[in-house]
Amino acid sequence: MTFRIGFVGTGDPDGDGFAMAYRHAAGYERLDNCELVACADIVPENAAAFAAAYDIDDANVYEKYEEMLSETEPDVVSVCVPPDAHADIVIDIAQRSVVEAIHCEKPLALTWGDAKRMVEECEAEGVALTINHQQRFGKPYRRAKALLDDGRIGELRRIEFREEHLYDTGTHAFDLANFYNDLEPVEWVLAQIDYTDENVLFGAHNENQAIAQWRYENGVYGLASTGRGEAFCGDALFRLLGTKGVIEVRDDGTLAYRRDGKSWKTVDTGTDGRYRPKPGKIRAGTRLVARRISPRLADHLDSTTYTERAIEELIRALRDGEESELNGRDALAADELIFAAWESSRRRGRVELPLDVEDNALESMVEKEKVGPEAMDRSVVTDESATTATRGRLGSIRARLVGLVGR
Repeated sequence: MTFRIGFVGTGDPDGDGFAMAYRHAAGYERLDNCELVACADIVPENAAAFAAAYDIDDANVYEKYEEMLSETEPDVVSVCVPPDAHADIVIDIAQRSVVEAIHCEKPLALTWGDAKRMVEECEAEGVALTINHQQRFGKPYRRAKALLDDGRIGELRRIEFREEHLYDTGTHAFDLANFYNDLEPVEWVLAQIDYTDENVLFGAHNENQAIAQWRYENGVYGLASTGRGEAFCGDALFRLLGTKGVIEVRDDGTLAYRRDGKSWKTVDTGTDGRYRPKPGKIRAGTRLVARRISPRLADHLDSTTYTERAIEELIRALRDGEESELNGRDALAADELIFAAWESSRRRGRVELPLDVEDNALESMVEKEKVGPEAMDRSVVTDESATTATRGRLGSIRARLVGLVGR
């Protein structure tokens, strides 16, 4: 069977975002059982440029994704729009009874309620929803799991990671943390954040700094540090601590492990790095020459990217009638930890799971000026007013005292 692929949100590779549709397209294009047939973007020029790059017929280029679905009937749709638009688009696509599968960019949604709705509606409609947590397919992360499963460090006791944010990049880290602990359910989350400077990425607020702790039902603990304080977890992106040793995926993607009382051992992961394969000097030079001829030729000279591997896995699962490793339920479990961490900050206390709110606590706190630049400005004004009032009271007391002495 050949799968017909459509895209919602092509983006602009020369713009401010990552234009993830291009990365998805490269993954489908290399598979013999996939055909890129249509695309839609609210910016017509973006859709036209994407179609030209991937030989999509001009007649199948749309501004409205609804028309694309009804007229071209793709089997699989990649949704590559900002997260605040994920829920409405994904649910609408699923309910139109056209596609077999939807592959959506991460994180799932802007609110916990919308994230749940996406997964529940796709399940109800029989549509396979997958989320692009592509880092699972990087060799440093994959082989770390193999070392763990092989018993190199004994029984897992704690998972630590450092990231830029809990949400935008942290969704990958929480997904990997759950992956390392065999998707064990989480009991509770305890966290605190700092948000003094506005930090909006793709329409969503992300904290400046966070520290989070959580506990799985099997007794394994998690610890995360982000932003300004991410170095708290040391130079390892991921650290897996066991009863007999430790495994680390380091900042440059190097994988190493050490058994108690032994020296560190580095594990070969080929050219795979933190985010993607890193070509050697010869391959890099060849690619540079090839790019002058054709960007697509240059891309084919690269090792497969993590996104390309993710695409291959979800198409294989769809072909074989299996559930993809990137399924929506697993992504939901990862993103629940994000929303629970922000909720813990709002409550100033531990949050038991399952999470019992529907909104996004950080967005809510920003809107109510509980955190953020406006909250800081108001805090400064309040402090100054309080100081002035205190000085006034002290002055009044001093005057009364002088008056009493004068009598």
